[in-house]
Formats: sequence, structure tokens, C-alpha cells
Amino acid sequence: MRGWAAGLLLLFFALPVYADTLRIATFNTELSRKGPGVLLRDIERGKDPQINAVIAQITSVNPDILVLQGIDWDYENRTLQALQHRLQQSGATYPHIFALQPNSGMASDLDLDGDGRLGGPRDSQGYGSFTGQDGNAVLSRLPIDRDTVRDLSPLLWRDLPGAQLPQHPDGSPFPSAEAQQAQRLSSTAHWVIPLSAPDGSTLTLLTFQATPPLFDGPEDRNGKRNADEIRMWQLLLDGALGPAPQTPLVIAGGASLDPHRGDGQRRAITALLADPRLQDPGPTSPEAGLSTVEWENAGRMRVDYLLPSADLKVLEAGVFWPPDSEPTSDQTGALASRHRLVWLDISLDQR
Repeated sequence: MRGWAAGLLLLFFALPVYADTLRIATFNTELSRKGPGVLLRDIERGKDPQINAVIAQITSVNPDILVLQGIDWDYENRTLQALQHRLQQSGATYPHIFALQPNSGMASDLDLDGDGRLGGPRDSQGYGSFTGQDGNAVLSRLPIDRDTVRDLSPLLWRDLPGAQLPQHPDGSPFPSAEAQQAQRLSSTAHWVIPLSAPDGSTLTLLTFQATPPLFDGPEDRNGKRNADEIRMWQLLLDGALGPAPQTPLVIAGGASLDPHRGDGQRRAITALLADPRLQDPGPTSPEAGLSTVEWENAGRMRVDYLLPSADLKVLEAGVFWPPDSEPTSDQTGALASRHRLVWLDISLDQR
């Protein structure tokens, strides 16, 4: 274990221990590879510097519930199981894992991006060149109630109340009416996952990874989709998409949107952060404040979030920002990932 990882591990173990405390983390690992099975191969070989850095960071923070983005999915969850095994070898044991097929890489057989061609990565339900590319996953020390998991990923964009569907300049559906009849809202996934807490109660995890509000044209397809992916959580809490999820709950994942900087409809994330049913603990790091990612051109931004419900007691929160001097990955150009791991300590006692 590298010096910074060992030091941080000692720091976290030195924190006060609460019998009813849970540490939750979300981390966009950017581990996705360019073809099916490649990530599984790289994890099992054990020599990839990016994968090793991701494992070292997770082990250092040592969360009880770990929400991951940027990990390729396969039908038997062999890739996730391989990561689970590597984490166990490093001292971070997660007996419970969860991942469903994401919309990313799910072929549509339609021209969903309006470029006049079929079969491109942007013609998948969510950007991806193969089934399961760039998916989400959950690893947990708490049992997962699989029978009551809600997968909102199949929801059609047009069926979201108040959906901001893109249009051509003449007002017709972009890219076509046929495409909008089939286009799902989630670019990756939206899951509602009940976890069995140590005191016998249920902690509900709401997790997602929204599309970046970029890489489109004047129709602002990705900007509108990003905003609606974020807004879905408030509609869910309203009961507009079926029964509202049970509290206490935590929204965990990537919004791909900063409330103050960058492209996109920033009012979407601002509204979610200000929702009185939630609280924003404002996780920070000494190195970069509230920032959770560092882009080569856009710089540092806050795009990854942990938002507990208002009835949870927040004890600590932070962003794990390792020193820039540590080795980098050839794939991402940054340590492990351009994103940083965000963590939160909660007490299940009522506030």
C-alpha cells in the first residue's frame, strides 16, 4: 500500500466509532474499457495501475456502502465479482453486490442522435458502443432487499411528467417522433435499492449517473435529458412516479452538473440541492473544496453527490482528493479517475 493510502487508512480508522454509524461513498471510477470483457481481464490480471489506484482509494476510505459509476456490466456480473474479490484481498469486504443492465450501450436499432446513421454509440439508449459499457454498481456490507428494488431505467423520457423533449427548429420532435416513442430517460440507470440496516430498519439508496449536458446541437438534447434525469428524483419523492421511496434515504451518484459552473440547466441541480426533504452536507477536501472532478479544460467542478434525507443525522462528509504527485493512469490522465470519491458518515438515529 502506498504511503498516502496507508496514512489515510490510519486516519479513517482513528475517527470516532459509533455503533450506529454508516459510511456511504460514491465514486465514478472511469474504469470502463473499449470492449466487452476487457475490464474483467484487466481486473483479474492485477497489474493495471488505474484499477490498483481505484482499489487503494476505496480501501483507504473503507465505506460500508459503495456506489460506483463507470464500470462495465456483464450478464453474470463477473466483472463486479472480480472487483469484489480484489477489494476483499485489499481488506475491504463487501458480501453484497448489485448491478443491473444499464441503458448505456443498449442498442435501439433507431437513429436516436439524428446523425442520419444507425448503430453508433449515441444510438444506444445511453451512450455506449457495447452492451453494459460504463454502467453502475453497488457493493454493500448491508443486505440488499432485491425483491423490492425498483429499476426506473426503462421509463420512457416522454412519460416523465413535464418532460423537456428536444425539438427541431420547426417544433417537430428531435430527431424523430419514432425515436421519441422509444427513447428512455436514464442514460445509465436510476435504481431505488432498499438496504437492511443493523438496527432492523431500512435505508433506501437512490442511485444514478446522468448524461453530461454536452456533445449535442442547438436542440440541446443532452442538456434537457440531463436536467430531466436529475429532476426525476424530485418527481419520485413527490409520488408522481409511483409510491414515494421510504425514508431514511440517500441519493448517491453523478449528476454531471455543477450548480455554479459549466454548461447545462443548473437550476435542475440547484433545485435538488435546495429540496427541503433532503440535506446537502457539502462534502469538501482541503485540496479542492466542494469539487469532485478535475477536467482538463473546464477545471474543477462539483458533479458527484451524496444527498441524505432530512431525517438522517450527518456526522462527517468529505471528498477524497489524493495528492497530484501520485502515479497517473494512461487511460484517464489522472490518478485513478478524473472524478474523486465522495463519502458521508450518517447515524440512523433520528435527528
